Amino acid sequence: MNLIENILEGLRAIKGNLLRTVLTGLIISIGIMSLVGILTAVDSMKHSLTQTFSSLGANSFDIRRKGMNNRGSVGGRTEKVYPQISYLQARTYKERMEETAAVSISAYVSGATVVKSATDKTNPNINIIAGDEHYLQNQNLNLVRGRGFSNFDLEKGTNVAIIGSEIKENLFPKAEVIGQHITFLGRRFLIVGQLEKKGSSMGGNSGDRTIIIPLETGRHIPMVGGAALNYNIKTAIATPEALDYVMGEATGIMRNIRQDPLGQPDSFEIRRSDSLLERLNEISGAMKAGGFIIGFITLLGASVGLMNIMMVSVNERTREIGVRKALGATAIQIRQQFLIEAVVICILGGLVGVILGVVMGNGIASMIGEGGFIVPWLWVVVGLSICVIVGVISGYYPAFKASKLDPIESLRYE
Repeated sequence: MNLIENILEGLRAIKGNLLRTVLTGLIISIGIMSLVGILTAVDSMKHSLTQTFSSLGANSFDIRRKGMNNRGSVGGRTEKVYPQISYLQARTYKERMEETAAVSISAYVSGATVVKSATDKTNPNINIIAGDEHYLQNQNLNLVRGRGFSNFDLEKGTNVAIIGSEIKENLFPKAEVIGQHITFLGRRFLIVGQLEKKGSSMGGNSGDRTIIIPLETGRHIPMVGGAALNYNIKTAIATPEALDYVMGEATGIMRNIRQDPLGQPDSFEIRRSDSLLERLNEISGAMKAGGFIIGFITLLGASVGLMNIMMVSVNERTREIGVRKALGATAIQIRQQFLIEAVVICILGGLVGVILGVVMGNGIASMIGEGGFIVPWLWVVVGLSICVIVGVISGYYPAFKASKLDPIESLRYE
């Protein structure tokens, strides 16, 4: 018997014991389904979150004053509070970096603001942001209708506004929003644009409850308590590979502008927008490792079940083995037959498990967050390779035992 005859004989044996083959394949399918399903879910969720983080600007970084989030003393010592970044400092930085990157300057004007139309008003949960010509681009905010700020709006500080989708739904549910007027912070504003709806991505409102006004306009709105605006700077570049270099250049420019003494720490901090993405990669790596261990344990149990069933098959076919040996089949050929049978069962079960795993993984990911349908070809190949390995390991001992049977004793076996 050559290899092809052994394969055909193994397939005939599988067909002759169809119920046992199906039950054995299901054991393998469950193991592969758990392995591929968990890894597919992790990849799908990572793909969705990566898109979210990329939309926040993975090729950019923010500059703000250091100690902005200090809340008192640490270890009995009061943390140093550094001066705020002034408008002049932010403008100087923007002018020096304009040939290297797109720099946007913005300021948080007010939160928990009530916005009124001629007939209605919102809850006190609207944020007012003052931004420049690059703000929408650097924050990856898209307009669904209307326009952005003109040079005249930015230079003269006109009372125009770009609103989030939730504000439009609350104040102008059926009317055309462009050209309407709203009132907040004691001023009347003309609506010139509406932001694309983002939803509650990553637990925030993503601009749906935000109003953007020109930076110059925001600078002339009196702050509560007479406090000065704190300006935030966002720098975006075209190629993420140059981010480290540009950050180093930005650090030197800001130290010079802020007049930080030589040898003293920076009075500002730079935060990379892709730091969350790096953290996500670490978390997803740990989840993949955990999923692989769970799937491996399940497959270990499946391999034990397969070995047990193959041992039963050898006992049931003892007389058949004796006949084959009496007709000249060698020990190697007998061993090949049972090994091939075990591997074929594993591959058939593995194919079913891969399909179920991909469907299950994408189903889990879709319940957690929005994302495209992912087919993790790497894990498909890994899963089927593991099936072959499991088949060889589980089938080797029964095949070895079958190959060592004495033909005379086998023919007498009842």
